[in-house]
Amino acid sequence: MAAGGMPDPSLWTVTSPNCSGTGTLAIDGAVAHSGGQSLRVDGGGGYCDHVFVANTEAIAAIGPQVYGRLWVRFEAALGQGHVTFVTLRDSADGGGKDLRMGGQSTILMWNRESDDATLPALSPAGIALSVAPTPGAWTCVESMIDAAAPALTTWVDGAEVPGLVIDGEPTPDVDQQWLNKPDWQPSLVDFKLGWESYGGQTMTLYFDDVALAGSGSAASRSGDFVCRSLAATLRARNSGCLEGHVHGDMA
Repeated sequence: MAAGGMPDPSLWTVTSPNCSGTGTLAIDGAVAHSGGQSLRVDGGGGYCDHVFVANTEAIAAIGPQVYGRLWVRFEAALGQGHVTFVTLRDSADGGGKDLRMGGQSTILMWNRESDDATLPALSPAGIALSVAPTPGAWTCVESMIDAAAPALTTWVDGAEVPGLVIDGEPTPDVDQQWLNKPDWQPSLVDFKLGWESYGGQTMTLYFDDVALAGSGSAASRSGDFVCRSLAATLRARNSGCLEGHVHGDMA
C-alpha cells in the first residue's frame, strides 16, 4: 500500500468506537522495523480522539489459544494516565467488552474493560513487576491468551514479564484483582491496533511485524514466530500462522 494511505480495506477496518475526534492513522514510509513501511498512529488525548485498525477474521480462524506478536515504537514515554494500544473484543465478557493492552503508571499493563481490573495491580510492588518501553525504540511484545485455562502470558523483547501473567494462582500485587472475576473465560472476536487515551496523553506510535498464531502452529513461540511485519494483508500460511505485513512478504 502507498505511504500516506490506509491499510487494505478488504482486510482492515479503520474504527473509532462510539465517537471520533483527532486521532489519525496511515501507512508510513519513513519508519519501519523491517521492510520499508509501518502503520503510524497519531492518537489524541481524549477518549473520542481514539483510532484503531481492526481485523475480525484472524482471531476466528485460530481457536481458543492465541499467540500474538507485534513490534511497537512509542515516540514518547508512557505516562501516569491509562492508555490502550491493543484491544481484543471479548464476546463472553459484559456483552462484548474489550480485553485491552496498554499502559498506566509508565509501565505496560493489561486491562479488562468490564470491571477495570488491571494486570498487574497498580501498587508499587505490582508496577515493579512490569516494564516500561523505551521511547523512540522498537519493542517486541508477545502474548499468549488461553481461553480454556484461562491463562495469559506476556513476553517483552523475548523475556517473560512476571507482572503480566495470569496462571490461575492468585499472586499478591499481580493478579488477585483480575481473579476476583472467577468466571473470566475470554472468547475473542477481533484484533485492533491503535491508540486510546483516558487521561490526556497524546502519542505518535508505529506498528510493524505483527503476527497471530494458534497453539498448533509451528510458529507459536518458536524461532520462526518470535520477535519478526503489520499488514496490508492477513493470510493463513501452511504453518498455521496468521501474519500480516505493511510491506511485502515475510522475510
